[in-house]
Amino acid sequence: MKYDVTVTGLGDMALAFLDPAMEMRFVILFNEDAPAELAELSILHTKAELTEAPAPGDTMKIGEKTYKVTAVGDEAIHTLKELGHCTLAFTADTEPYRPGCINLDGEVITEADVANGTVIQIF
Repeated sequence: MKYDVTVTGLGDMALAFLDPAMEMRFVILFNEDAPAELAELSILHTKAELTEAPAPGDTMKIGEKTYKVTAVGDEAIHTLKELGHCTLAFTADTEPYRPGCINLDGEVITEADVANGTVIQIF
C-alpha cells in the first residue's frame, strides 16, 4: 500500500469540476486541515504517509471504484506527500494535464462515492 486515507469532508464546490460538459473532469484532494479557501474546493481526508510515489500502472481505489493510474505529474508526488494534495483527473491520458495531476482510467466519481468514511488507496 502506497497511500491509504479516509474521507472526512467534502467542500461545497468539491464536485463542481465533474460536469460532463467540461473537457477535463477532476476533483481535488487535501488533508483535512486544508485552509478554508482550499477546503471549499476539495475532498478532505485523514493525514497519511505516502510510502512510495504513485506511478502509471498503479491502482487507485476510491470506495468501491477501482482505477488504473495512467499518468502522474512531478508535483503531485511532492504535494501528496506534504499536504495530502493532488488533482485526480478522470481522463485516462498518459500525460498529466498539469504537474499536480494524477490521471485515472475509470468511471467518474459521484458524491455518493466520496461520503465521509470512504477509503482512498493507492497500491
